[in-house]
Amino acid sequence: MLKPASSEFKTYLETILPPAVFPEISEKYLTEPRGRYQGMAGILVAPDGTDQVSKIISAAAQATVGVIPYGGGTGLVGGQLLPTSTGEVPAPIIISLSRMRKIRSYHSEENVLVVEAGVTLAEAKAEALNVNRLFPLSLTSEGTAQIGGILATNAGGVNVLRYGMARDQVLGIEAVMADGQILKGLKRLRKDNTGYDLRHLLIGSEGTLGIITAASLKLAARPSNEGTAFLAVESPTSALELLRRAQELVGDSISAFELISAQALEFISEKFPQMRQPWPNPPEWSVLLHLGLSDSQRSEKAFDVLFERASDLIIDGIIAQSQQQSNDFWSLREAIPLANRAIGAICSFDIAVPLSEIPNFIRRAELRTKRFGKLRTNCFGHLGDGNLHYNIFPPVGASAKDYIETRDDLENELHSLVYEMGGSISAEHGVGRLKVNDLERFCDPVKMALMRTVKNALDPLGILNPGAVLRD
Repeated sequence: MLKPASSEFKTYLETILPPAVFPEISEKYLTEPRGRYQGMAGILVAPDGTDQVSKIISAAAQATVGVIPYGGGTGLVGGQLLPTSTGEVPAPIIISLSRMRKIRSYHSEENVLVVEAGVTLAEAKAEALNVNRLFPLSLTSEGTAQIGGILATNAGGVNVLRYGMARDQVLGIEAVMADGQILKGLKRLRKDNTGYDLRHLLIGSEGTLGIITAASLKLAARPSNEGTAFLAVESPTSALELLRRAQELVGDSISAFELISAQALEFISEKFPQMRQPWPNPPEWSVLLHLGLSDSQRSEKAFDVLFERASDLIIDGIIAQSQQQSNDFWSLREAIPLANRAIGAICSFDIAVPLSEIPNFIRRAELRTKRFGKLRTNCFGHLGDGNLHYNIFPPVGASAKDYIETRDDLENELHSLVYEMGGSISAEHGVGRLKVNDLERFCDPVKMALMRTVKNALDPLGILNPGAVLRD
C-alpha cells in the first residue's frame, strides 16, 4: 500500500539533496492540455542529475511513496499527473526532469547525440542542425516536449513514415529503476544482441517501469533538396492511391504524408482567420506532402512527374515556391489541434488501423457517430503510417459540456470499431490514465497478463506512475 509524500518524508529528502531540488509547485504540474484531469499536489522535486534521481527513487521505494515522472507536460492521456479523483492513492512525489538539460556528447562519425531527459525536442533538433545533421522526430509541441517524456510515451509525429517512431531513433538509454538502481545502457551501437533489449521495454512504458534520464539519439543526414505540396483529392481512397504512386516514384524520400479534412481547415478559418489558406473554399479532402531528396534528385521534377502520373487523383495542387510558403503550409497542419481545442471536442481519438482499412474506417465511424445526433467530425492525421486523429464536436451553437454524458458511449463505440478492424486505440499518444479501461477491455488477455508480470517484476511496490497504463 502506497503512503503519502508527507512533510516528514520531504524533510528526509532535504537531508540528502541540495535546496535547488525543491522548487515551489505550480499549477502546470496539476493540469494537462485537454483539461480532463486535475492533478493531486504532492512534493515536487527537480533533480539536476541521474544520481539525484536515484536517491529520490531509492528513498521513495523505502518509504513506499508513489512517484509521478513529469517531462514537458504535453501528454494528452493524463500520464503526467495523479488525478485528485483517484480513489485511495495518496499524494505522490512529482519528479520533474526539467533541470536535466545537458548535451552530454556528440559523435559526428557515428551520427549520435547523447542528451539528458530534460532537453526539449527543439533543443535536440537545433543541436543536430548545428553539425549539419537531422534529428527527424517532429511534433507540434517540440518547444516544450522533453526527450524523456517523448521516449516514455514512444511519441510519433509527422515523420514516422520515413524515420519511424521515437523508439526507432534511439540507440541506448540510461534509466533509474524502481529500487533506485541505475541502468547504464547509453550504448551507441547499431547491433547488440546481448540478451533482452531493455531499451525497448522501457521506451513506451510511460514511466511505469523506470525513469529515463538520458538517451543516445540516432541522427540522420539532412536532405539536400526538399519540397512541400498541398494537394486536393476526392477522398481518402484517392489519397491512399496517391501515396502508393508517390512511393513508386520517390520511394523512401517521402518524409510526411498528411490527410486533412475540409472541417479541419474550416475550424482554422473560424478560430485563426489571420492564417492564409491555399484555397478560398477548402476541398473535402487534401494531402500535405513533404519530400526530402538527395543531390541527384530535384523536388520540382518529382512533383511534375507525380502530377503527370496522378492527374486522375489530384483535383488541385499548390507546390511551395519558397521555404516560407512551406512553413506556412505546415503551420496550418500544426494549427489543427489548436483549432480543435478552441472549438471544444466532445472526445478525441488517436487511433491506428491498417492502411487499406482507412477509407472504410472513416466511412463506418461517420455512420456510428450519426447515431448520437448531428455531430461534427474532424478527421486528420498521418495517413502514411495509418494513424488518424478522429475528433467529434457538438453541433454549431452547442457546447461539448452538453455531451458529457454521451462521451463514454461515443468512445466505446469508436474504440469497438477500431478493434473490429484490427486497429489500436492508441497510435502515438500512449495509454496514460485516460485509456486504462479501454486497454483492459480490448487488449489481448495474454498480453495484459504478461504486462502485469513485467510490472510486478520491475516495480513490485507499484511506486512508479501508479495507475498509468495498468490499473493498480
